[in-house]
Amino acid sequence: MALRLTHLKLSHFRSHQRTEAAFDGRPVVFLGANGAGKTNLIEAISLLSPGRGLRRAAPDDLIRQPQGIGWKITATIARGDSLHDIETGALPGQPRSLRIDGKAARQSALGRIASMLWLTPAMDRLWIEAAEGRRRFLDRMVLAFFPDHAEATLAYEKAMRQRNRLLRDRVDDGAWYGALEVQMAQSGAQLSANRRAVIARLARASDPASPFPAADLTLLCDAPTDEVTLAHALAASRRADMAAGRSLTGPHRADLGAVWRAKGMQAAQCSTGEQKALLLSLVLANARALAADTGAPPILLLDEVAAHLDTARRAALFDELGALGAQAFLTGTEPALFETLSSRAAWFTLSDDGGFSRLAESCAP
Repeated sequence: MALRLTHLKLSHFRSHQRTEAAFDGRPVVFLGANGAGKTNLIEAISLLSPGRGLRRAAPDDLIRQPQGIGWKITATIARGDSLHDIETGALPGQPRSLRIDGKAARQSALGRIASMLWLTPAMDRLWIEAAEGRRRFLDRMVLAFFPDHAEATLAYEKAMRQRNRLLRDRVDDGAWYGALEVQMAQSGAQLSANRRAVIARLARASDPASPFPAADLTLLCDAPTDEVTLAHALAASRRADMAAGRSLTGPHRADLGAVWRAKGMQAAQCSTGEQKALLLSLVLANARALAADTGAPPILLLDEVAAHLDTARRAALFDELGALGAQAFLTGTEPALFETLSSRAAWFTLSDDGGFSRLAESCAP
């Protein structure tokens, strides 16, 4: 079962006044100078999955200026023999809307249509910065296996926000806390169980022959996967939580740890290039696992990844994408970075003046 983005149309989205393209399932290369709008294109694609996209931007920040009339993305995604038409966008000052196959839908429904993973230059420091980014990276991988993970996350965060409000207001009502803690425990236990399951699945999908380093993952500061145990832990922490003004226990505190297996070295101690290679290794392991489990690797959005790889690893990455049959969207400034892809990819160029065109097969590097 193949997963493909077959058509994309942007209207007044960031730097793109009107951009439209069709894709045939091969990897796609977007070429252009810095500032030409390459990352904006893959950001638009990322909004065809649950969440706020690869930049986590607010809807108003996506509106093309100076027009300021709102933005819209329309797309067609093929999953096996099924085609799904997706339309999402926002007017100024309004929340993002979503329609799937002509009907209003919640964002969580996107996770059942298309799984996506991405790497961007902003993630290069993932292993040495705050745990929040690593949690989001892990949860993006989890979402590809468990589409209901997004709904569990929303339910947990909603109950936690209400509990935190009680804590800040120093409300002392056990019944209110108990009701919210039951809700947090139900969804929170599911979050932790999903995360642990995916970490185990990624370990099995690791390829010892890959030129990308294998990583041993651990879930740090994790919460119990048993609802009763988690509910009791939340109840026991009320006094400390009230002093802090927030919930100090639960899956929202989890962190992802990684060790370069061959070197026995913590990811945070590796060089910048090694850290990037570890991230790419995890994305590829996720894609392999999904392809094995469901027959469909995720859509991959790889922003400026080739520029940070040596020649051998670039070639290995392109070969692995071909072996997986994954539709990947790659960006770069130099055609030479992708020369070993050649006719295996579809090539598009972007110019500073908003020009966007597809290169003929005979013109591909």
